[in-house]
Amino acid sequence: MSTKPELYVSLEIGSEAGPAKSVLETAMECGPIASLLIRPRPGASLDASVAKDLVAVAQKRGVAALIADDANLARLLRADGVHLSWSKDIVQRCKDAREILGERYSIGADAGRSRDDAMSLGELGADYVAFGIPPHVEDRATAEHRQRDLISWWSKIFQISCVAFDIATPGHAKDLADDGADFICVELASTMPPPEARDWITAFASAVQRVRTPA
Repeated sequence: MSTKPELYVSLEIGSEAGPAKSVLETAMECGPIASLLIRPRPGASLDASVAKDLVAVAQKRGVAALIADDANLARLLRADGVHLSWSKDIVQRCKDAREILGERYSIGADAGRSRDDAMSLGELGADYVAFGIPPHVEDRATAEHRQRDLISWWSKIFQISCVAFDIATPGHAKDLADDGADFICVELASTMPPPEARDWITAFASAVQRVRTPA
């Protein structure tokens, strides 16, 4: 039987709540969104007051709100959990986050290209394992092929959900959905005009509507 993955929105925010809330509300009007990841702009710190407002907006709509890379802030804002971006010490960071958050909160972590790290994260009780593409990768085609291979491998063996990150196009999203991704990440930014955010979400939602039945 075929299955359809859910959308996982990663929203990059700045220091103003209004634009971020507008983009988020527009995205949620386009269809069901399972999770929201609130992340700062590259090189910046997350604005806690803006993040707090977005957590409230998401949770009011039944969307799980996650904070990027800051377990203490996730607990302070009463978010649903934390997402840990890939790093060489991702397994230890997952352990540290669980000590801070306990079992009440969700923890997701990006395993990068490492099957060993992915399995270790699963053994630690990560609520999901993510597979992304390293930043500034030169050979995008090879990186996408490796990502698809990892997601196909994980989905066939493990029960823990997997999230596909760093998706460049709706076509790429469709391929990852066919490979068994449980969640498809759609990247948005608070600087996007709401109509552009609407079109992007709609395109991704349409791309994963029909998922090939696994062989």
